[in-house]
Amino acid sequence: MSTPTETAETAETERGERTTEREVRRSSNSFLGDVWVNFKRWNIKAVRNPFVLVTSLVQPIIFLILFTQVFGAVATNAINAGAGSISYETFLVPAIAIQVALAAAVTSGVGLVNDIEEDVFEKILVMPMNRGAVFAGKSAAEILRIVVQIAIILGLGVLLGAEIATGILGAIGIMLVGLLFSIWFLAYSNILAVLTKDQESTIIGANLLQFPLLFLSSAFLPLGSLPNWIRVVAAFNPVTYGVDGARALMLDQDVMTVLDVTAFTGIWNTLVPALLVLAVLDLAFGGIAVFLLTRATSSDAK
Repeated sequence: MSTPTETAETAETERGERTTEREVRRSSNSFLGDVWVNFKRWNIKAVRNPFVLVTSLVQPIIFLILFTQVFGAVATNAINAGAGSISYETFLVPAIAIQVALAAAVTSGVGLVNDIEEDVFEKILVMPMNRGAVFAGKSAAEILRIVVQIAIILGLGVLLGAEIATGILGAIGIMLVGLLFSIWFLAYSNILAVLTKDQESTIIGANLLQFPLLFLSSAFLPLGSLPNWIRVVAAFNPVTYGVDGARALMLDQDVMTVLDVTAFTGIWNTLVPALLVLAVLDLAFGGIAVFLLTRATSSDAK
């Protein structure tokens, strides 16, 4: 028969062993391993709910077809301004590629809200998992889908008559610009989800920003043909830099009008400032999203 002292020592030893096991289990998790786990999880979730993927792609396709058919003739005159032979299909496809990134990014926050409502997010918060890796893995899965959707838009654009002057490498470059552009809006959508914990609020907050960003930019018409106040807003609009970066690769031309950059040659006068602006936005919004996820507790998810 054990004495009270022996029982206490045994209990203390067992607690120490359990603590050691938790520490070993926690330390055995690598950042990349946690990223991979979340990457797989969100891809599986997307495959099981293809409706979200389809709806985020349908709207940009409708814009591409309707805008080229309804505004094609008028817009072509504005684009070429009496000279040149750029078709509106070629001009518009980069804008639709960026729109795909916006539309798909909106669903990112909705997915996180679903996790919160189903208590999955609460379980993740108490797991020995790096919070930054949770966001990185989720974002990587969504970025992969965005890149695939942009590739579909580029293929459809070519079928409608658009020309990619820089060829296959240019098409890959456009997908990479769309990838870089999407990160900040993915982060913004997740920030809304963490703060509101409500699907409707997240969707409204993201959509409320999506369409003004698109129309107050160089997406659908050259800025020279738009009112002065829109040109001013466009200079501070992330969509302008995403669209101009993609359009420079599409046309193989320097198309940046909101910034006067001459330090480089050809399309690099557009690509370098555009990519720098997008990278800064990604770091800023991504940092805020990771900070909010890091600060989140299981009680915040309830």
